[in-house]
Amino acid sequence: MTPTTFLRIASIITLLYFAGHTSGMPWTPDVVDSATSPVVEAMKGHSFDVAGSMRTYWDIYFGFGISISLFMLISAVVLWQISSLAKTDASAVRPIIAVFLIGFLANTLLSWKYFFVVPLAMSAAISACLAVAFVTARRSKQV
Repeated sequence: MTPTTFLRIASIITLLYFAGHTSGMPWTPDVVDSATSPVVEAMKGHSFDVAGSMRTYWDIYFGFGISISLFMLISAVVLWQISSLAKTDASAVRPIIAVFLIGFLANTLLSWKYFFVVPLAMSAAISACLAVAFVTARRSKQV
């Protein structure tokens, strides 16, 4: 298989990662009686100054969640675009693949440490595809 194939697989998995993450919005349990409700209410209930803007922890939490979704979507699009570039000169996109690989490896470690099995599996699968794309891009001239 070619680097293009693995980059496209990584792109599709990243798109699914984006869809899953975004569908989890607002990233809290739906159970109203749960032990998490007081935590969420506390996050929403107290405003404080952050660099001249009044925000709550909820604002920051929710904003970061949306930002992560946006960057996953952008990553999926860029991975698809570089897969097209890899068709003509795969070695030229190796530095870009390397940057994505490092980022997704870090995401895999963070998912293992702080999250749960679904983001861990998605990130690990993307990392594996990128690693194979990186290796095959070195020795591949596609037509």
